[in-house]
Amino acid sequence: EEDGRRRIPCPLDPKHTVYEDQLQKHLKKCNSREKPKPVYFVQDINAGLKDVAEIPEKQVPLSSLSKEELENLIIKLKKASNGLEFHLQEQILSHQALQEALNDPKNGESAFKHLKQQASILGNMEKLHLLGPGRCFIEFGAGRGKLSHWVDVALQNTQNVQFLLVERATTRFKVDGKHQRRDSIFERLQVDIQHLCLNKVPILEKKKLPVVGIGKHLCGAATDLALRCLVESYTTCCDAENEEPAPKRSRADQTEVASSDSAGNESSKADCKPVAGIVIALCCHHKCDWTHYVGREFFKSVGLGPVEFHYFQRMSSWATCGMRETTNKASASEESEEQTNGAEDHEQTVSGIESGPDTLQGILTAEERKEIGCLCKRLIDHGRIEYLQQRGYEALLQYYIESAVSLENVLLTAVPSPSLIPEPT
Repeated sequence: EEDGRRRIPCPLDPKHTVYEDQLQKHLKKCNSREKPKPVYFVQDINAGLKDVAEIPEKQVPLSSLSKEELENLIIKLKKASNGLEFHLQEQILSHQALQEALNDPKNGESAFKHLKQQASILGNMEKLHLLGPGRCFIEFGAGRGKLSHWVDVALQNTQNVQFLLVERATTRFKVDGKHQRRDSIFERLQVDIQHLCLNKVPILEKKKLPVVGIGKHLCGAATDLALRCLVESYTTCCDAENEEPAPKRSRADQTEVASSDSAGNESSKADCKPVAGIVIALCCHHKCDWTHYVGREFFKSVGLGPVEFHYFQRMSSWATCGMRETTNKASASEESEEQTNGAEDHEQTVSGIESGPDTLQGILTAEERKEIGCLCKRLIDHGRIEYLQQRGYEALLQYYIESAVSLENVLLTAVPSPSLIPEPT
């Protein structure tokens, strides 16, 4: 209390307080108040699972499982992984746009690690022919927007390029306002990916440029939301726009117009530009969620369900927790460099209870634990690859950076298979 006036936590955000006698006035201007929804906000458009009955009840912690239950989970994991190709190739590349920054001695070790990752992501984009004119680059989980910034630098002599930076949190120290090219268009979309309808974004509605989805360390479920946003919600809306009701015809006419119908379909496919590519550095599998996961059909096809998924995503933290002691300092500096209001936490944050040796009752060595964690990650990622392949994309996983630079060093790339790309008219 001050001078007889009492301060209370703000009901909209208890992280700050307000004088009780000024509460009503404060609620009208509080930064945490609900703001009008943007035109591209569509509730749960990318959320995925609608069937409440399939959403698992809260599971017991991994640490509470018996030795037998844990062994059964590991047997199921190895059985589901049997026959799948989990050996990833290295595609550790670089890009000339970052050479000057990489050679700048003023950049510290943490900045250098991030620059190496960004350079390799750009190198992989160039290899897939995704760095070019007439593109709209959408950075999911953009934070300060550094990845988009380097893409912009790489395209400095290129025309007709747009950038959409998707970030649900308010971000400080943004770099997208400091670009050398004044003709590049940057726009921020402050929205959760779960509710983002790309088809209603004005800049996309106007020009309908081919879209390239990018992301550096897109945490857990955010990757699944982004994939569904691009290849399901956006493509479906796009297809619907180009479909016109077919006029009623007599049977005699049907044979005659068959060829013209197919030609018409081809032209309407050409009107709607497909997603030109996806390049996402994966991370934080322990933050995945069955509700949003795009690989549910794959899990079901190998006899797994929401319960197994819950434990596998928890066990995925074992892939890096064994190295936590040696990377604590690097992780701390990495987080301070990239963290956006606490939203980004790319090194493992699973409690020691779930990953410590006591939990495993002496049945697994540190090396075995790491191997099982990696297997969980690859199984979850394989579901994402199958999801993309079933929708006509050529999708791959590869190591894009050395594990000494980042323990989360797997890149997911996808481009439309030739049959998805419209023929030039």
